Order: sequence, then structure tokens, then C-alpha cells
Amino acid sequence: MSLLTPDFGLLFWMLLSFLIVFGLLAKFGFPVITRMVDERREYIEQSLVTADEANRRLAEIRQESEGILDEARVRQSELIRQATAESEKMILSAKEKAAIEAQQQLDEARRQIDAQKQQAMSDIRGQVARLSVDIAEKVLRRQLDDPAGQEVFIAHLLDEIEKN
Repeated sequence: MSLLTPDFGLLFWMLLSFLIVFGLLAKFGFPVITRMVDERREYIEQSLVTADEANRRLAEIRQESEGILDEARVRQSELIRQATAESEKMILSAKEKAAIEAQQQLDEARRQIDAQKQQAMSDIRGQVARLSVDIAEKVLRRQLDDPAGQEVFIAHLLDEIEKN
């Protein structure tokens, strides 16, 4: 008997033990293994379905967020436009108000100048009247009969007035 060639008895017992082990595995092991493989396959399929659902939801959420961002950008530009228009209105209103106030102040200054001018003219008229009365009084006091003397006296009085 050679070590490399098995004899018939050894082959019979090897085949018998193989069939017994195969039968036990077929009866008890393979159903458990196939059940575990099936469960694993179902778990993987369920995970793939869940992942696809998650990807689909993520895509929807991205679309929604893009829509919200676009809407926010539009709203932001609208608010900026409104704020710019409002600030321009305020600036224009302030300019108009400042122009009106400046015109009012200018008119008031002109009225004051006119009033002061009228007051000065009134004062000058009063002074001229007083001076005229003073001159007439002095002329009458002297009662000069000589017209040349009166002219000299009037010139003298006018010089005094200019000095005062």
C-alpha cells in the first residue's frame, strides 16, 4: 500500500463521513447560512432603498434651499432698492427743507435790512428836520437884512454841520 493512493475502505469511510457532515450541514447549517445571507441581502437592499430615499430627500432639500436662497436674494435686493429709494427721498426732502429754510432766513434778513434802512432814513429825516429848524432859528435870530451876510452865515452853518 502506497502512501499516496488510498485504498477502498478509506475512500468509503471518507465518503460516508463527508455525506454525514454534508447532510448535517444541509439539514442544520445551510438553512441558517442561507437565512443569514438572505437577511443580509434584504438589509443591504433596504439600506440601498433608504440611501436612495435619503439622496432623493437631500436633492429635494437642496432644491428647496436654493429656492429659499433665491427668494431671499430677491427680497434682499428689493429691500436694498426700497432703502435706497427711501434714503433718496429723505435726502431730497432734507434739501428742499434746507432750501426753504434758507429762503426764509434770507427773506427775514431782507425784512430786517429794510426795517433798519427805514429806521435809518427816518432818523436821517428827523436829524435833517432838526438841523433845518436849528438853521432857521439861528437865521431868524440874527435877522440879517443883508442877503450876502445871510449866505455867508448859511455857509458857515453848513460847515459846522459837516464837522458834526
